[in-house]
Amino acid sequence: MKNLLAADPFGKVTPPPVIAQFTDPGLGLGTFLNVILKILIVGAGIYTLINLVMAGYAFMSAGDDPKKVAGAWATIWQSLLGLAFTAGAFVLAAIFGQLLFGDSTFILKPTIPTL
Repeated sequence: MKNLLAADPFGKVTPPPVIAQFTDPGLGLGTFLNVILKILIVGAGIYTLINLVMAGYAFMSAGDDPKKVAGAWATIWQSLLGLAFTAGAFVLAAIFGQLLFGDSTFILKPTIPTL
């Protein structure tokens, strides 16, 4: 009876290759957060591109109205500034990771250590 309980009644189930890369317990949450961060950065880039196109169209259609031209320039400037902040976040994360942890990718690719 003891041998029947010790045996695995379900057998060995191997995960599909796509899922197998996430089976390491130290990489699951870190990989998830990294994917979410990348999605947010790509979303910010797409939003900036759309905003720049719309501001360029507003600039071209402003004609001689100085208020519309100033508004279009403000939108272009704010879009480029937001893109610079988005790109600068990666640079700052790499610098702080190198200074504090000795690895420039420590903050950008987090892992949870296991025992």
